[in-house]
Amino acid sequence: MKISTKFALVCSTAMLGTAAFGEAHSSYTIGITQNNVGVDSYQTTYEQAFIAAAEENDAVEVVVLDAGGDVARQIAQMEDLIQQEVDAIIIWPTNGEAVIPAVRKASQADIPVIVTNSNIAEQGFDFVASFSGPDNITQGARSAEIMCDRFKAQGIEGEAQIVQISGQPGYTTAIERAKGFEDRLPEVCPDVTLVETQPGDWNREKSQQVMEAFLVKYDDIDGVYAGDDNMGVGALNAAKAAGRAGDITFVGATNFAVGYEAMAAGEYWGSIYQSPVDDAEAALQTAIDVLDGKDVPFLNYFDTPKITQDNMDEFTKPVF
Repeated sequence: MKISTKFALVCSTAMLGTAAFGEAHSSYTIGITQNNVGVDSYQTTYEQAFIAAAEENDAVEVVVLDAGGDVARQIAQMEDLIQQEVDAIIIWPTNGEAVIPAVRKASQADIPVIVTNSNIAEQGFDFVASFSGPDNITQGARSAEIMCDRFKAQGIEGEAQIVQISGQPGYTTAIERAKGFEDRLPEVCPDVTLVETQPGDWNREKSQQVMEAFLVKYDDIDGVYAGDDNMGVGALNAAKAAGRAGDITFVGATNFAVGYEAMAAGEYWGSIYQSPVDDAEAALQTAIDVLDGKDVPFLNYFDTPKITQDNMDEFTKPVF
């Protein structure tokens, strides 16, 4: 097994990419272009798990690339992988719409594309072999249920006001988690009011600043929904500094170690449990299954259950 993180033809087996996928191969070269490994610990752990999974498979060679959050760089990486004639490409999109032409180009070159973690926009689905990752809309919906159940337990479901800190604008995961939450909340708690949404860009420091502004603007905030725990803990830190954390229910949509620790401390109520290791291993296996000609669902989701202070003992602390 060989791993490359450079723009280079990693091995002679990359030439096998000229054959139609689904044919039996003795080995595959699979390229991956990631979103932004340095932006948070989830993506860092994902990359480590992906490389570890590839190292355990003697029939797989991988080219591991990172776009650094730059759409233009990711498109260039897609084109480079096409030129290398890899057997399959896994993409964690920096932008669900902007990468579609590059995904189409790979499809036209008979290179199957697997989208991982965050799907591309629907108009690009015809060029994708499979999506592997979480169901972000379901995650958002489950977060709304966690929030609503908490308000009902507190007896404030008829008057509660909440704010939302969403992820990076234009990023499919951010869009879908917000949609899942916003669609589900009025179904389960019709009298709860979402007063404002602002992006936190998956960044804890920015989310803390967003929450500071919310606290100045609104005297009454009963809940905060954040697109992940990294942002949620940023909001928690702002509320703690203002002396208002005890009055607010904090709910995230991907449980990070900092969120788990804050839950254990009784400061953060709940989130959605999602493993970057499962995410990475599922993406690699999906690519292999597609190349092997197996019947792979277009939307290949793995489960992401609810986690709250009430059931957190059933889950291990996240490693990211």
